[in-house]
Amino acid sequence: MGVEVGAQAARSRALAVLRIRSRALAVALLPAAVAVVLLVGGSTGHITGGSWPVTRWIVTVLAVVVLLAAAGIALVVARARPAVSPTVPIAEASAPDLYRLVRDLADRLDVPPPSAIALTPDCDSWLEDRTHPAHGPPPPEHRDEIAGARGAGGAGRSRRAPAAPVLVIGSPFLWWMRVGELRAVLAPVVAGTGPSAHPDIAAARRFVRGLDAAVAVTSEPARGPLVRTVLAGVGWVTRLLLRSCRGHAAEMERGVAAAAAERAQAVDYGLRIVAQEQVGLAYAGWDRLLTRVALPAWRMGRWPSRLDAGVVAALTELSRRDRLAEGFASRLGERPACDLLEEPGSVDEAASLLAARLFHGGPAEPGPDWAPVDWQEYPDEVVDRTWRTEAARLHRVLDALGVRHPTDPAQPDQGGPTLARVLDHLTAPAAPATDDAGLSIDRREAYEERGRGVSLNEVEVEAEEEVGEDGEPVLGSERTAALAAGLSAELAREEAAAPAVASGPSGGAEQPGPDWSFWDDGMLPLFPLQPPRSGRELLADHVTAMVCCAAMDTAGAAPGLDWLDGPALLVDGVRAADLGPRILTLVEDGDPEPLRDWLRHLGVRPEKPVRLV
Repeated sequence: MGVEVGAQAARSRALAVLRIRSRALAVALLPAAVAVVLLVGGSTGHITGGSWPVTRWIVTVLAVVVLLAAAGIALVVARARPAVSPTVPIAEASAPDLYRLVRDLADRLDVPPPSAIALTPDCDSWLEDRTHPAHGPPPPEHRDEIAGARGAGGAGRSRRAPAAPVLVIGSPFLWWMRVGELRAVLAPVVAGTGPSAHPDIAAARRFVRGLDAAVAVTSEPARGPLVRTVLAGVGWVTRLLLRSCRGHAAEMERGVAAAAAERAQAVDYGLRIVAQEQVGLAYAGWDRLLTRVALPAWRMGRWPSRLDAGVVAALTELSRRDRLAEGFASRLGERPACDLLEEPGSVDEAASLLAARLFHGGPAEPGPDWAPVDWQEYPDEVVDRTWRTEAARLHRVLDALGVRHPTDPAQPDQGGPTLARVLDHLTAPAAPATDDAGLSIDRREAYEERGRGVSLNEVEVEAEEEVGEDGEPVLGSERTAALAAGLSAELAREEAAAPAVASGPSGGAEQPGPDWSFWDDGMLPLFPLQPPRSGRELLADHVTAMVCCAAMDTAGAAPGLDWLDGPALLVDGVRAADLGPRILTLVEDGDPEPLRDWLRHLGVRPEKPVRLV
C-alpha cells in the first residue's frame, strides 16, 4: 500500500512538471495561432479594412520571432549535456558476482535491473540517468549488461524503450562492508529503478535535467557580445522554467524515494539496520583517511593506490582504540563485498586515482611527478620526504629573511640547517629595524637582493592577515608573523611554478579506470578537502617537520603512518605524543621551554645539522 501511495505521489508531481512544459509550449505557439487566424481571416475577407492589415503583419513577424526563439531554446535544452558524476565504470566481465547480486536483488524487488554499475570514491550510492546522447552511444541491442541476452523479437522494441539508470556504488562500501550488508544497503537504491521506468517520471526527469544543463551552458563565458546577449535570453527563460519545476521535481523525487524505501522493506530489513551503522562508520573512516593520510601524499606528488583497503585498516585501528567499535572488527572474518570483483586491486587503484583527481585536482594519469605509492612505502616516500621538504623550505625562507646561523662556540656544526636556528629565531626578543614604511629592512633587502621574484606586497598582506582585532599579531612576535608570511609566499610560488595537470587519459581501455569524458577538468578539484592553510598552520607544520627531522637524524626516530592521524614520528617503535601542543606554544606564545624539555627527554640535539631534500 505504501509503495502505491509513494508512486502515485511521484506520478502526480511528474505530471505537474510536464504540464509546465506544455504551458511553455502553448505560450510559444500562441502568437503563431493568432497570426494564422488573422491571415486566414484576411484571405477569406472576414477580417479586412482599417488597421487589420498592419496588425496582421505585426503579429506574423512576432510569431516568427517567437517561434525562432522557442526553437533555439528547445535546441539548447535538447543538446545541452546533463551533468554526470565522475565514476569508475565496472564491466560485467570484471565483476560477474556483483552483477549477479544486483540482478537477484532486482528480481526479489520486482523492478528492472540497472543498466550498468559504476563506483565512486565516496560513501554514498544512487541511481544516475545516462541516457542522454552526449553520454555515449547506446548499448548494443542484443545485450543488457545485467539482464543478459535478449530475444531477437524484443530487439526492435528495445530501441525505443528507455534504458534503466546506472547504479553508482561508493567504493569504500565494497571493502568495509560484508556481502550481506552491501545487499541490504543497495536494496532501497535498486528499488528506485521501478518508479524510474514509468514514462511520466522519466519524461519529467529528462525535462528538468535538460533545463539544468541548459542553465549551465548559458552560464559559461561567451566570446562576443551578440552570443552573450542570446545566451542571456536563453538563460532567463530556462531559469524561469526551472524555478517553476523545482518544487514539483523535489516532491517527485521524495515520492520515488518513499516508494523505493517501502518496496525494500521486505528485503533484509534487520540486516539493513546494522548495515546503516556501517555506512556511518565507513564515512567517518573515509573522511579521516582522505584528510589525514591521503592529502599529505597528494601534496607531495604521490597518490596512495589502495585507499579503499586503507579504510579497512583505519576502521580496524579505530575498533582497537575505541571500545564502542569493538564489535565492528569481528565482522572482518566474513566475506567482504570486494570479493565480488574479479580484480579488486585494479579497481581500488582506479578509484584511488579518481579520488585524488576529485578531492585534490591531481593529474588524470600517473607520471614521474604523480606516482602511486603503496602503504608499505608511505613512511619513506611520503612522511620522510614531506618533513624534509618542509624543513628545506623553512630554511630557504630563513635565508631569504637574512636570519643568521647560531654563533655559539659550543656548537661546532654551526652554519648548517639546524633546529637551533629555528628556535633561536622564533624566540628572539629583539624586533628588527624598520624603514619609513614600517617594514623590516632585513625582509626588504633579502627579497630585493636575492631576486627570488617574491612580491613584497603579497608578503605584507599575508602578514597583516595574522593580526587580531586589537591590532596585535596573533602569532608570537613580528618575526614569527614575517616567517609565516614568507612561508605562504614561498609555497604559493612553488605551486605557481608547478606544471599544469594532464586534462585527459591516454592509456588503453583494458584496465578499469575513471571515465574522464563526462565532466570539465577546469572545475577541479570538485570537492576540496580543506581550505588553504593559514600562515599560522603553515608555520606550525614546518616547525613540526623540522623537529621530526632533527629527531630522526640525531635521536634514532623513524617516520611512521598512523591510520587515523596520518604522518607520525616513531621513537623505539612507539608514536611520539604531545608534540603538537608544544609546537603551538612556541609558534603562538614564543615560549620554547616545553619543546626544549621534550627534545631533551628524547635526546634530540638541536645544534646538529639535519639532512634535507
